[in-house]
Amino acid sequence: MITNKERASSTEFILDTLRESIYSELRVAMPGIIESFNANAVTCEVRPAIRGRIENPDGTVTQVELPLLVDVPVIFPRGGGVSLTFPVKKGDECLVVFADRCIDFWWQNGDVQDAVDGRMHHLADAFAILGPQSQTHKISNISTSSAQLRSDDGAAMIELIPGSHAVNVTTSGKLTANANGGTEITSPSIVLNGNVTINGNLSQGMGSGGGSATINGPVTVKNDVTASGISLKNHKHGGVQTGSGTTGGAQ
Repeated sequence: MITNKERASSTEFILDTLRESIYSELRVAMPGIIESFNANAVTCEVRPAIRGRIENPDGTVTQVELPLLVDVPVIFPRGGGVSLTFPVKKGDECLVVFADRCIDFWWQNGDVQDAVDGRMHHLADAFAILGPQSQTHKISNISTSSAQLRSDDGAAMIELIPGSHAVNVTTSGKLTANANGGTEITSPSIVLNGNVTINGNLSQGMGSGGGSATINGPVTVKNDVTASGISLKNHKHGGVQTGSGTTGGAQ
């Protein structure tokens, strides 16, 4: 005859086994490694970075690699008509999260869709979030006082500093800005440290108040200089002391 204690023990064992079986098939989140990135579809192939466990009949456990995850939507920070994207490369680390329900129809059509399949927390319904870092691939010199958009090595960055509200742009390469609609900078003072080349016209002191310019020189002009409508290169002087003629133009 089975006692209540033995019966309770047997029931608990069955429940534990059932719970372990359910948990072993339940996918929530795990680190992954990017194998390839499709920039047109904004999807990637991801290799799960944690192996699965298979319990053998003898009680031993075998570690097995999970299958490659394909057509995984990549999550970039995005909203309000703007996006922040990264040049995703093979070997990048990511966090793979698994949806509660099948995402197939939503992924194809957006909006609110039916779950075409009854699967839940399945490997086929993954999203990849870029950013997690293992100790082997972590970046260094993270600022604890400012927000930075930076290259991993820190050689190029845009930095926002709270408190002072300063914005710094730093690069060891070339800084290029293209603005087809024009560029306007409003500042009480502008300092340029370095040689300046202007490919176009230069207007200074515009407006009714005019403006002054101080140049320490020397100044070299290859063409002509006009002051109040008078050409420095071609103007002539009258009333000279040596006679009734005029001086010639500049040579």
